[in-house]
Amino acid sequence: MTARPPAAAARPVELAPLRRRAVVTGAAGFIGSHLCELLLSKGWQVVGVDSFTDYYARADKQANLRAPLAEPRFSFVEADLAGDGWPQALRGGDTVFHLAAQPGVRGSFGESFARYARDNVICTQRVFEAASAAGCRRVVWASSSSVYGESTSHPCREDGARRPRSPYGATKRACEDLADIYRDGGLPITGMRYFTVYGPRQRPDMALRRICEALVAGRPFTLYGDGFQSRDFTYVADACEATYRAALVADPAPVYNVGGGEEATLLRIVAVLERLLGRQLDLERVGAERGDVRRTAADVTLASRSLGWKPAVDLETGLARQLDWVRARRDRRSVA
Repeated sequence: MTARPPAAAARPVELAPLRRRAVVTGAAGFIGSHLCELLLSKGWQVVGVDSFTDYYARADKQANLRAPLAEPRFSFVEADLAGDGWPQALRGGDTVFHLAAQPGVRGSFGESFARYARDNVICTQRVFEAASAAGCRRVVWASSSSVYGESTSHPCREDGARRPRSPYGATKRACEDLADIYRDGGLPITGMRYFTVYGPRQRPDMALRRICEALVAGRPFTLYGDGFQSRDFTYVADACEATYRAALVADPAPVYNVGGGEEATLLRIVAVLERLLGRQLDLERVGAERGDVRRTAADVTLASRSLGWKPAVDLETGLARQLDWVRARRDRRSVA
């Protein structure tokens, strides 16, 4: 595999004066907890907000917050964004990173869509409203590559057509429309269209983590489709770095693609992980799931030019780190 050249040095233009206090919603989640750690490492004061939804185990989310909770500049508010008790965490001049959402393409079909509409659309509108009322200096929020759907042009550009193929993707498109409305009303908002973020602490429902766990445990893995569907995989540290920089530039774009720059099929992912672990994975093949797209690929030219950002972690390095995390997690549980 060809090594990726070093990322270009970034020169984000900071606003003056920049108040280094951030509110992070979804702080106990996969990307949110990593972002909290990044902000704390940069000297920011961080308030994390999370409701510990039952999408996956509360204990896992609490473990995600272990490092931030050890920092005196971190405080935590357990609250549902659809309810009360959290808007007072916002103060004039704060930066808001809104990462809370109900994730998952497959689960968004059927009766469960009501949960997606509530947690994604209604809660996002409440965050935008609260940030506007508090006079926050910037809102950076999590959109998704799912807004593109089955794109006819790759890699996808931010000005490309948005044709989501799942109710989840439709909620993210609706949130982008909401962001446009509040931006027109004077609230500085920028969205991050994440492309398949992976790495340590990845959600347990995501394919890459399930592949790692199946390999480590020596059990079969259920492969949906033929395995030749491809994704633009983005390492979590790279996703967080792009998100952080979007809060620093004076005039960010309304939305950025955040992709890892290394598209791979699921079968290639399996082959790399098999080689890293020295073990073959038993695949149980089933039909493709509705809502899944054949391919995702991000054009990150805008983020590179505007934010001075490029992905720094190549796919094999990132996969090795995630595999190491899965193995260490399994070893800890075996000892316990």
